[in-house]
Amino acid sequence: MSAVQKPYTIYPLGDTAITLDFGSVIDTATNKQVLKLFQKLKQLSLPFISDVVPAYASLTVYYDVVKVRQHIDGDTTAAKAIEALVERTYASLIENVNERTQYIRVPVCYSTNYAPDINALANAKGLTIEQVIQLHVSQTYRVYMIGFMPGFAYMGEVSEQLAIPRKAQPCLHVEAGSVGIAGRQTGIYPQASPGGWQIIGRTPLTLFDPHLKTPALFKPGDEVQFYSITEDEFKSYKSRVA
Repeated sequence: MSAVQKPYTIYPLGDTAITLDFGSVIDTATNKQVLKLFQKLKQLSLPFISDVVPAYASLTVYYDVVKVRQHIDGDTTAAKAIEALVERTYASLIENVNERTQYIRVPVCYSTNYAPDINALANAKGLTIEQVIQLHVSQTYRVYMIGFMPGFAYMGEVSEQLAIPRKAQPCLHVEAGSVGIAGRQTGIYPQASPGGWQIIGRTPLTLFDPHLKTPALFKPGDEVQFYSITEDEFKSYKSRVA
């Protein structure tokens, strides 16, 4: 591929990683390309690649310099060897490779007891609470990436009618399972933590359990649909079963 044709840039991230970057975009087609490359590199199971981390529109490849030198010929650097590998792998991707996704329905209680910011969001957007709920549950969201904490899925995009900035002053404590909005993203806090997203509900699901074979409920590329439950349903709901 010539430099003109490349839809990405590659740059070093410290001495033991490189990042392939498609730009600052939230775009399904771009994210699918990132995840295809991620899956292909993981399938290769190369001994000198220690980790591969996908994001919205970029992929970071971590490598062991010593092991790379053991597997390449010539005077090229480890970084250049990994860059060439990533570019060859990207060029070999087949467009119709099926994405490994799952469809997950997530119960959410939007009661104000579990949604400390839903009133403020509704007022700011000129909506009723019922309209906020209906807008949030009326579409399917793509998991673009996992980050911030184990199991935290960045999903998008919410309706423009619900889009709202993060809080100017983050909260010191956000309950586990809290469903929030920041910009046109929506996400769920897997564990209790500080946070600045606008909290509009809470799910009883367990999103991350380190004791399970697959600890995180979500993975990049998954499709998520929220649905509303009552407080009584929330209290009686059985959390995720392995």
